[in-house]
Amino acid sequence: MTGAWVFVCGPSGAGKDSVINAARQLLMDQKNIVFARRLVTRPSQAGSEHDQIAEQDFRLMMTSGGLSWHWQAHDFFYGVAANYATDVQAGHLVVVNGSRAHVNSLLHADDVKVVIVTASNNQLASRLQQRGRDDPQAIASRLARNASLSRVTADCVIVNDSALAASSQRLADYLLATSQQLTQ
Repeated sequence: MTGAWVFVCGPSGAGKDSVINAARQLLMDQKNIVFARRLVTRPSQAGSEHDQIAEQDFRLMMTSGGLSWHWQAHDFFYGVAANYATDVQAGHLVVVNGSRAHVNSLLHADDVKVVIVTASNNQLASRLQQRGRDDPQAIASRLARNASLSRVTADCVIVNDSALAASSQRLADYLLATSQQLTQ
């Protein structure tokens, strides 16, 4: 039995982390759905959904086969440890907080699914400003980048402009349905 990868991606400020974390809580009892923790060369913060890794260690993992997936965005390296491929081979659905640029470069196969979490430009700008990680020029750059990455082919699109509960339930429903398809 073979499982699948589900890349959840979308523009900065769309609320991917929040939607993924809330869906994870809804699916805690589903042993066949695994939420991967990313390795990122950016410092972790309280509540981060990634593990910090030094760039030299990341590069070593890349060259030694220690990563199933890796990409670069916003001057940082992102990756998913190779051990998650074992979960896919065992028939599990592995959920990855991914990058639209990385997903565009993948060959779409039966074992790769794509979910886009998005929001209106006004909502994106407001959320980016609230999180306080980027200056106004960086926010403008992130919003401009959205136009060039809007051509991602998705299996599911979630517009996260209203209640988080609705968006996370939509993701949880999609993941559950996809997981059930794997076992049929």
